[in-house]
Amino acid sequence: MKYAMMNQILCAPPVKSGQSARHPDGLIILNKPKGPTSAACLNRIKSRFELKKVGHAGTLDPMATGILVVLVGQATKLASYVTEGPKTYLGTILLGFSTDTYDMQGKILQRKDCSEVSAQQIVEEIKSWENLSEQPVPPVSAAKHMGRPFHAIIRAGQKVPHKTKKINIYRTETILIDSASVMFRITCSAGTYVRSLAHSLGIRLGCGAALAELVREQSHPFALNQAVDLEELLESGDLEKHLLPISKALSNWPQVTLNEIQERFIRNGRPVEADNPEDYLLRENDPVLLLSEHGTPVALAEAKFRDGRLMWSIIRGLWA
Repeated sequence: MKYAMMNQILCAPPVKSGQSARHPDGLIILNKPKGPTSAACLNRIKSRFELKKVGHAGTLDPMATGILVVLVGQATKLASYVTEGPKTYLGTILLGFSTDTYDMQGKILQRKDCSEVSAQQIVEEIKSWENLSEQPVPPVSAAKHMGRPFHAIIRAGQKVPHKTKKINIYRTETILIDSASVMFRITCSAGTYVRSLAHSLGIRLGCGAALAELVREQSHPFALNQAVDLEELLESGDLEKHLLPISKALSNWPQVTLNEIQERFIRNGRPVEADNPEDYLLRENDPVLLLSEHGTPVALAEAKFRDGRLMWSIIRGLWA
């Protein structure tokens, strides 16, 4: 018996260095719960499913809930592209409060009576958000100064510099005004600080305001009804069931299917002539998603003229 077991070990096929099970690739549309940070949610998913590469597109504050696009494996390479689309939020603002974080989780700095503020004023001021092209960055945020996050600078007892960022507000709607509580919906560009909008509303109304609740309902092209709750995902233990293919992340990008030779050339860094996507007139600098014959994402590319011909210039390879 002893020698039989030894013979099995000696005859077993060798394990190649670095050999491991295939790492899953794709997206999870997560319904982030209130309380934990976006990073904390990722850490739980990473630990539960023993993942090596996990990221997300578009951070949500701890108090916020709703869509958090989780990127797994090769999908982590798409973070900057997935965040580009507009976002829609449902939020609630409390009037009469000013806080250091611009939301109700921060330290209350001042309280004022807001009984003189009319509903018409509130509606008009929220509508005026659509005219904004920039906004101040909240002092307690992940924005960085000289490599340090603002929130770390604040915790160290230091002052953060005044910083603004470019934004686009596509649509606003006042849904309900109930005493000092205002419910609204907004569709805006990626990276917009809704907390800053609440704070600026309080300044313009003269009574102070802070964000009390926030739900990200849409993160183009994904909607909240596609999302899975964090606890449901973790308890199910079935990652594949909730994993969307990488192509879904860039569903608005034209897609081109490569033949076997073109794919091999692309992977080896050799030039490949650009083909027109179906029902699409290709022009220089147009971005596309290149797929294999089996529909597997190969690379993000854009068309570039070279020697009078349009060729694929690789933006980002999506192979391991």
